[in-house]
Formats: sequence, C-alpha cells, structure tokens
Amino acid sequence: MSKTPLLDLVDTPADLRKLKSKELRQLADELREETIEAVSITGGHLGAGLGVVELTVALHWIFDTPTDRLIFDVGHQAYPHKILTGRRDRIRTLRQPGGLSGFTRRVESEYDPFGAAHSSTSISAGLGMAVSSTLAGRDNRVICVIGDGAMSAGMAYEALNNAGARDENLIVILNDNDMSISPPTGAFSAYLARTTSSGTYFYMRDFAKQLASRLPKNWQRRAARVEEYTRNLWQGGVWFEELGFYYVGPIDGHDFDQLLPVLKNVRDANQGPILVHVVTKKGKGYAPAEAAPDKYHGVNKFNVVTGAQVKTKQTAPSYTRVFADSLISEAKRDDKIVAITAAMPSGTGLDLFGAAFPERTFDVGIAEQHAVTFAAGMATEGHKPFVAIYSTFLQRAFDQVVHDVAIQRLPVRFAIDRAGLVGADGATHAGSFDLAYLGCLPDFVLMAAADEAELVHMVATSAAIDDRPSAFRYPRGDGTGAELPAVGVPLEIGRGVILREGTTVALLSLGTRLADCMKAADQLATFGLSATVANARFMKPLDKDLLGRLARSHEILITVEEGSIGGFGSHVLHALAEEGWLDRGMKVRTLTLPDRFIEQNKPEVMYEQAGLDARGIVTTVFQALGMSDLERVYTEGS
Repeated sequence: MSKTPLLDLVDTPADLRKLKSKELRQLADELREETIEAVSITGGHLGAGLGVVELTVALHWIFDTPTDRLIFDVGHQAYPHKILTGRRDRIRTLRQPGGLSGFTRRVESEYDPFGAAHSSTSISAGLGMAVSSTLAGRDNRVICVIGDGAMSAGMAYEALNNAGARDENLIVILNDNDMSISPPTGAFSAYLARTTSSGTYFYMRDFAKQLASRLPKNWQRRAARVEEYTRNLWQGGVWFEELGFYYVGPIDGHDFDQLLPVLKNVRDANQGPILVHVVTKKGKGYAPAEAAPDKYHGVNKFNVVTGAQVKTKQTAPSYTRVFADSLISEAKRDDKIVAITAAMPSGTGLDLFGAAFPERTFDVGIAEQHAVTFAAGMATEGHKPFVAIYSTFLQRAFDQVVHDVAIQRLPVRFAIDRAGLVGADGATHAGSFDLAYLGCLPDFVLMAAADEAELVHMVATSAAIDDRPSAFRYPRGDGTGAELPAVGVPLEIGRGVILREGTTVALLSLGTRLADCMKAADQLATFGLSATVANARFMKPLDKDLLGRLARSHEILITVEEGSIGGFGSHVLHALAEEGWLDRGMKVRTLTLPDRFIEQNKPEVMYEQAGLDARGIVTTVFQALGMSDLERVYTEGS
C-alpha cells in the first residue's frame, strides 16, 4: 500500500480511475477520515456517508461518471461523493451560509444529476433518465443508490414496478444497512434481515453445500444451482425478479474484492434492469457512529477522538419537546388519543410518547401518504389520531389529506413540526407551504402557535375537535422561555387576541413572528407611530370580528407569517375585500416568505433576508405610509 496520500491525487472521478484496484482500500480509508474530519467541523449527516465510502469509491471507479448518471437517494450519504467530485476544497462549508448543500444539488456539480433531500425518489428519476438515454440513442448507464429504509415508501415500489416492465439498463443499488434514521419499520426491512439471518436459511445453504461436496463432479454444478436458487429465494431475489429485475447479491459493501467484479459485471451486462443488494454498516469505520447509528445519523460539531458532540446552549424546552409532553398529558386523560409518525419518532418527539404509550404509537416507515390515510381509518372508528410530520414531508401526502381526510371531514389532527425556515437543511426542508396548501381546504381548522405556551393550548384544542380535521404548526428549535401552563386549555375556535393597543398601525401576526411584531411596535413608537399588535392564532376559521376591529381603527394593517404567498395574508385580503374595507382606502401589506427559495443559513439570518424580522416589519410600515425620510433615519440609526 502506498504511503503517499492518495486522496490528494484525486480531484475528480477521472483521477480516481487512474488508480489501481489494490490502491482503493487506502483511498477509502483516507476518504473516511476526511469525511469524519469535515463533519466534525460543520455538523451534518455522518453515519450514512461513512457506510457507503467503499461503495462510492467503487461506483466512481467502475462507472464513467458523470456521463454515467449516479443518483443518491435522499442525499444524506453523499458527502464522500462530494469529496471525490471536485468539492473537497469546500467540504468544510457543508450546510454553512454560501457553502455546499447537505444533499445532492444539480446546480452545485455536474456529478449531481438529480437533487435529493426527500427519500425514495432515485429509482423514479433514474428510470426517467434511462428512458431519455434510450430515446436519444445513448448507451450510458444510470445507477440509483437507495437505502432499505427508503424502500418503505410507496414511490419506490411504483418505480420498481414500472422499471421492471421495461428493458432499460437501469442499475439499482439497494444499500441494506438495516437503518434509515431510526430503525427501519415494515415488512420489507424485516424480511431482508430475518431471512438472511434465520437458522432455516443457514441450514438450507449449508445442506446444499454439503450435498454438492458429496456428489460426483458432474452433479456438483446442479447442486450449486440448487444452493444458489435457495439463496435467492430466501434473500428476496425472487421478489425482485418477479418485478422484472435481475437480482444480484447480497454482497459485502465494504469489500472491494466483492464490489468491483460485481459492479463491473452489471455495468457490462445488457439484461435490462438489475438490482444489486449491498450490505453495509451505517457509521462504518468510526466507533462512536457504529455503536449508535441513530444518534450519529445527524450530528452537531463533535470531537473526533471522543465522539462527543458539542452541546448547543438550550435556554428553553424545544417546541418538539413541548408538543410531545403536551400530547402525553392529553393522552393520560383520553385513551382514544393515538400518535402516528412516518419514520421520525425522535425528530417529532413521538419517541417520548411511545415510551409512555407504546401500544398507542405507530411508526409506519417512510410512508407519509399511508400515515395520513391510516390515521383517517382510525378516525372513522372513534380514535383520535395525531399525525406528527414535518411540514416539508407532509407535502408528500397532500392528496390523502384532501381526499381521505378533508372531503370526509374526519377529525385527524396534524402536528406540523419544522414550520417556517429551518436553517442549515435549506430550502428542501423548509416548512414554507403548509399554510397555503392546507388553507384552501374547506372546514379545516388551522392554527399556528406564537410560543410554546400557546402550543400547549393548541394541542388541547386539536384534541377537543371531533367534527373536522385540524392542524397546528410550530417551528424547529428552542422555545422563547414562556411559562408553560400545567394543563392545556382548548382555545375558542377562530378567535385571536389583541396584545397591545395602538391607533395608527395594526400588526396582525400568525405564528412565532409575534415576538418580532412586538419589537417592531416598540421601534415604531420611537418614531411617534402607535401600533396595535394582535395574535391571530387561527388562519381558519379567520377571526373576522378582530379583522373588522383592526380595519376600522387603523390607517394601515400589516399581516406577518412564516409561510409562502397564498397563506394567511391572502386569506386576510380576501376577507377584507368581501367586507369592502379595501374600497374604503385602507392600506394593507402582507409580509410572507419571498417568492423564491431561501438558501441555507442561520434561521435568524434567513428571516432577516426574508424581511420578516422587526426591522423588515418597520421598513414595510414606513414604505406603506410613504415615510421615506423616516426609513432613511431608521436605516442609518440601526
């Protein structure tokens, strides 16, 4: 093995392909060290990338990327890929302002043919690329790397079914690491693990081998075929082959002696779609990550030697924790309450609920569509399902929300975590659109908590709503430090509150921008502008009495929300127009997230860029009142 660092010689996969196969082990070791070192500085997704180091090296060595399209599902495991594809000099900017994305991203590199951050998309996208290549007369290969956890999503099955009915040379690498973010849920993951480790399976393989060794040579080949058939039957090969894929595996994803010849064979084959079953270990090569793969899926900055992660200073319980505690409190008083998550028990706080009520907690895997309709089914039987899903992931189940919940007016309760901007995960994980896509649904109660104390009451409110669907949204991160009520009290449906009385400007907030509205009111007062601050609490039904009161007594009304165009502000404008307030010359401005995707940064910086901080609110007031001089003074004074 060479003592010269090989990673220093590799800037692109073309450089990698100049290395000899016997040098790849050293390169992989260096790549793993580089990945660990980089993530220790930036934080990010660690375990998944460490598990595919050898696989990533082998894929780029065997295939002619970027001509051959290499697609990573989700993108959590793509850090080693980024290092090998011309981005090593920027790898310590991962998830930082202006730095590399934590996921694959088309605008970042030609080696990222498809952007990914939600799971289970790779096979669909890969099939589309493969069909396009066929239509264009090209003979390049398309390789999709998908984890076993991502195979629990219906979209992956739909793609497998479609691909298996075609003849494109699509290669699917099933990365079987027995782990997504949390331990995998569902029959498929259990099947892979169970069959390949069962005593019956080992007995059948051993019996076939012993039989072959005792038979005449001309019969040994037949016995070997029996052994191979037994292996494929028990390991899932038959299942994939019934879908139309040629199945290969399982093979050790950390052993180049297995990886290289198999990948070369499938590269050169013209068998139509092929699935290669690769077994890897999440966190491979870094002891702390191997020991606790769930805790090292996503990490803060950490000490490489000890594995100890830097603890962020927590001044108050997180919104997620407050939700979990509140739901547990409600469930203690109501045995009909159940909780549902889509492979995110710890991220949504339902791991805590599950510890308290294991028989009333359901993790359905990465299957948001199923989660929603599963909840709808429980609601028809009198249970009170709370579906806890990040805003960005609930987008995947919109059809089910409409058809299976809203149209049937079923009392499914949606706890929408990660509402608004989320920081380092960027646009793909921002909760920008739920107000718009839920707000258009009839008879849907839609709430947004201004702080963690209000969240407690909204959990209780949602639990009490038995005649229609409801949702409440709350952000990522720590709360404000507000005093939490001992018990949640249901709010009056569709009623907001005025927190500060003024005369000239009305600031109407939905969600946690309320604190910035209060700051803006203080700043406006220094310019002689008296401001009312109101907390809408509900987007649907909208408090039209409150809206009328604000319209009658103020020169200008500003709405503020942590959502896209088409949300709260649009509903307010619609109501004002219906009541004729806009005809009377009232000035209205709606502050929303801008009509663009906001790049990764600290959340407070992102909100400043969006104009949704106190300064942005004050500036909007000045502009609406035509007070350019005051705006200049304010700008210079700040």
